This record gives sequence, C-alpha cells and structure tokens, in this order.
Amino acid sequence: MGRQWGLDDIGWENFDPTKIDPDMVMAVKAASLVEANSRDYVTYLLNVFKDDVDLHGLIRRWGDEEEMHGLALAAWAKHADPRFDFEDSLRRFRAGYRLPLDVTDSVRGSRAAELLARCVVECGTSSYYSAIRDAAEEPVLKQICHMIAGDEFRHFKLFYDNLKRYNPDQMSLFSKLRVALGRINEADDDELSYAFHCANFGADMPYDRVRSLNAYGRRAYRNYRYGHLARAISMMMKAIGLQPHGPVAAITQRGAWWLWARRTRKLERTAA
Repeated sequence: MGRQWGLDDIGWENFDPTKIDPDMVMAVKAASLVEANSRDYVTYLLNVFKDDVDLHGLIRRWGDEEEMHGLALAAWAKHADPRFDFEDSLRRFRAGYRLPLDVTDSVRGSRAAELLARCVVECGTSSYYSAIRDAAEEPVLKQICHMIAGDEFRHFKLFYDNLKRYNPDQMSLFSKLRVALGRINEADDDELSYAFHCANFGADMPYDRVRSLNAYGRRAYRNYRYGHLARAISMMMKAIGLQPHGPVAAITQRGAWWLWARRTRKLERTAA
C-alpha cells in the first residue's frame, strides 16, 4: 500500500460554502459513519483469518485507512454543516448496528468467498467515491473523494491478490455469482439506511429502514454516470473470474445501467 494520507493533507483553505449541495452533505454524513466503523470489520476479518498472520498487518492497515476516510468525510461534513455531531451520530450507529464479532469462520462459507465479498465491496466504494468526486462542485470534497477512491482501488487489489492465494477456482461460477450478488443485495440491509438515519436525524426520530434507505439512495444514486458503474462491473467480473472486457461484460454493464437508472427515477418519483 502507498503512504497513508491524513487530515493535514487536505486543502481545507479551498473550502467553498457556496458550492455545497445539501443532498450530498446528507449522503456524505452517512458515508462517514460507515467508513469510521471499520474497527468492527477488522475484528471480524482477524477472526476469520486468525491463522493467516501474513494478512493480519494488511487487514489492520486497511482498517486504519477506512477509519481515516470516515474522519475526513466527517470533517468536511462539519465544515458544510457545523450542527453535525459526528461523535454522537457514530455512537448511536455503533450501538444499533453490530457485526457478528464472535464468529471464527466466514459467514460467507469459506475464506475465498469472504475475500470475494470484500472485492465486491471495494468495487462499490471505489465507484461511489469516484461518482461523488465527479459530481461535486465543492473543491475540498472533490479532493477527499479523489483520495478515498484511490485507496478503494488499492483495497480491491489487496483483497483480490489474497483471493488468488485461496484458490478461488475451487468455487463454482454459480457459487461465486451467489456470493457477489448476495453481497450487492446486502447494500439494502440496515447498515446504509441506519447510518443515514443516525447521521441526519436526532435520537428522538423513530427509525424507518425503508424511508431511510430510499432517502439515502436518492441522494447517492443520482451522482453516478455510466462509466462509474461500468468500471465497477468490470472489476467485479475480474474478481469472479470472468473476462472484465468483451461482449459479456458490455451486455452486463448496459443491463446494470438500465436497472440503475430505472431505480434512480423511481426514487425521484417517490420523493416527489
């Protein structure tokens, strides 16, 4: 991995409050909580790979970088909205959303499946922060998301390189697709929706998973362009063991974009 950057590497003096998008601020607040909660993922992964000591240092470094992403996003959100109480929001989020930290084996069924699932996550996060970077007009947010997107691409390579160590060819194509699609569908679980709720509403507001998920999705999906999703699909296909380019990839990318655009329009209509 490259040099880990910190808050002092960000050009805060370039912050421009006139170029803030309030909807994007809400999405960034939610993302800051998810990223800052990396310590639970580190604990879980260290449990799963308990005897793979060569991987332990990389997992801890990955977790440190993810936590830094959360701190940077939170610092920007505080610039954009001084009322944002990151510490309290993170405390509430951690109290209400917990990973299975007492397990000793992957919930995916195998270590190879776990690493494949991590690859899928990094595909999504790298495309997400690339999309925000390209959609944002505020220069400091652009810089932060550019650095985070670069980290997430490297994280994909980290998990992909270690996936190859665990002989993923022992998994059938159907099994790989099931793991990948299952992890994508988990984006609709409580993590993102509850993070959005905790980041943007007070403790006195009742949590509504569907409402929060739709509110987050409407603010996040609109930032994507075809190229962002197409790159994520190519990375995902590479992790699965399929050709990342060519006719099958192109058809998959167009189909995924059609579904993405359809869902985005539906969320906009629901909000209206």
